[in-house]
Parts: sequence; structure tokens; C-alpha cells
Amino acid sequence: MKKNIIITGTSRGIGFELAKKFAENAHQVLALSRNEKPVQELKLENLESFSFDIGKPEDIQKVKDYVKEKWQKVDVLIHNAGQFLKGDFENISLEKVREVYETNIFGVYGLTQSLLPFMKKDGHVIAISSMGGIQGSVKFPGLTAYSSSKAAVINLMEILAEEYKEKGPVFNALALGAVQTEMFEEAFPGAEARLQPVEMANYIYDFALNGNKVFNGKVLQVSNSTP
Repeated sequence: MKKNIIITGTSRGIGFELAKKFAENAHQVLALSRNEKPVQELKLENLESFSFDIGKPEDIQKVKDYVKEKWQKVDVLIHNAGQFLKGDFENISLEKVREVYETNIFGVYGLTQSLLPFMKKDGHVIAISSMGGIQGSVKFPGLTAYSSSKAAVINLMEILAEEYKEKGPVFNALALGAVQTEMFEEAFPGAEARLQPVEMANYIYDFALNGNKVFNGKVLQVSNSTP
């Protein structure tokens, strides 16, 4: 059954592969990223993309207007956009930390809030988090802003699942381990991950369509390594 899918952070890596896979499997996809060109160059008929900054209220309104005009319903919302920051704690300005939180948590809050009226009981909201956001997991120096924001988004999904458990939609988080993306290479220079973006995208694709049947308010640790 064809579904309406919204994905953020689609210019590269996992988000790009997700947008491509959903569209190639006949779903209607709205791919959102600051750089819309990679997705547009795919030239897939049921794949729409425009420039989008999740930290800007006017861009969130643009998405809401699009859904209201073209779809009237959202089946799956995947929060994949993420901002990375690495540096010694004492040297990172609060301004930089706020930028990370603007994308990784406040934007997720705002976009979810704006699209809830278009999501039904069986709708599925997924936050792509990180193993760094899991309590008790191995932590790495220099990732204070990133990892703490990823912990926050996990908590947000848990709370929303409880708040909307009677009327839906379903909320879950995926805490990803190492995937060979540009962000991973920036975090761990020279390291090699076991998984490629397309492999992780295949897993998330299946989870997005079916995970809401068995999970709600859960965080799944999707990792075969440390980090």
C-alpha cells in the first residue's frame, strides 16, 4: 500500500538512500534538506524535494502547507537530519551548542508538532538517534553537544508515545551505531564502519513501514559495534 513519507536530512548518506528507496517502491516522498539538489537529480516522479532548514519556523510552515495542499495525510515522518559538533568541552561556545540542539531536538519538536494534525493512529514518527545518546553506552570525548542532544530526542519520543498512546501516532527512536557516513568519518577519522548507508537505509525502510505494529515509545539499539 502506497504511503506518504516525509524524511529530513536527505542530501547525503542514510537520508538520501532512504528517500530513493521509498520513492523507488512507489511511495510518495517529501525529502527535506538544506541542499535539495542531490534528491532532485534522481528525477523520480513521486519524489519531491525543496530546500529546508529544520531550525527555521517559516520552513516548517512551508512543509505544513505542502501537506495540507497536496496530501492531507502523513503516514511516516523520519527525523534523520542531524547536526554534528566535535570539540573540547571548555572550548565550545554555547552558541554552537544551541545550533546543534536547534537541529537535533528543537527542530524535531517543531516539525512533529506541525504535522501531528495530518497523522492518524497508525502513523509512525521515527527519530534517528545515536548509540551515544543511550544511557550507559560507551561515550567519546568531544561529543558533548551531539550525544546529549541525541539522548534528548530519545526521551522526547518516549514522552510523546505516552501522551498520544490512545489516539496515535506511534513514536519510536533508532539509536544507530557505526555507519560509513561523512558524519562518522568526521567523528572518528580513519575508522571503518561495518555498514554502508544503503544497508542501514534498508533496515530503517522496513522498520518505518512495519515497526509501528509492534513498538511504541521504544528506542532500538541498531548497532553491531562500538562506536
